[in-house]
Amino acid sequence: MISNYSYKPLFYFSMTFLTTFALWSAGAYASFQDDDRGLYMTLMLPGLMAPFLISLAMIFTSKDPALKRDFVNRLFNLTLMEPKTLPVFIFLMPLSVLASILISLLFGESTAQLQLAHGFSFSSGFVPVLLLLLFAASFEELGWRGYAFDSLQARYTFLTASIVFSVLWSLWHVPLIFVKDSYQYTVFHENIWFAVNFYVGIIPMGVIISWICIKNRKSVIAAILFHFIINISQELLEMTQITKCIQTVLLMAVAATIIAHDKEMFFSREHLAVRTH
Repeated sequence: MISNYSYKPLFYFSMTFLTTFALWSAGAYASFQDDDRGLYMTLMLPGLMAPFLISLAMIFTSKDPALKRDFVNRLFNLTLMEPKTLPVFIFLMPLSVLASILISLLFGESTAQLQLAHGFSFSSGFVPVLLLLLFAASFEELGWRGYAFDSLQARYTFLTASIVFSVLWSLWHVPLIFVKDSYQYTVFHENIWFAVNFYVGIIPMGVIISWICIKNRKSVIAAILFHFIINISQELLEMTQITKCIQTVLLMAVAATIIAHDKEMFFSREHLAVRTH
């Protein structure tokens, strides 16, 4: 966050939502029309890239050299990443998956969940799903950490910024419910409450990613890597949707624990006092 730059969160999120929703709405319609060729992804991918492209445009048209330098540094400077956070990077999400599965056994869910998944839980047209998961982590975090989160943190405490961002991030995914064979479409048609769980579950994950990013001195690469691990962890084993509901509760507990442990940072207002605009 550059203290002497006047961020424009309302403009950023308005443009991002309008662009993504327009492209994904068109992509949703096309997903039912293209005879399984998957060409609807030519609309879906630009929508996925919107957070990054709008962030990039706002940064490099800002006429603020410090803002540009800060973005480039956080994107390419690997020394920003703290080695002591690596265990959290690597193990937090996989362990949350395993813990959720073990708890689910108490509620009658199958031990078959501990098996490696036979395939991905959704399809993505002509784009391989694994590549799409990497694209999602990369382009989202390039936008969210490049401009979006800083624009909120410039006005609010870290806790408020994290929650507001997480809610907006959740809502940003809404059009995917209408895209044929997307993950959101699949779970929505299985049970509406499973879809609700997906959107609610994004909120604690958003808080955790924001915390990981700050603890790695706002490294964009750190956010991308952790986001990608989240995506892979959700697809690696044969988790049921009931288990994913349990995981949401666990992640809420993890987020609450992180906030309680690091409450000085989450509730600090010192960064607000240095703003000049």
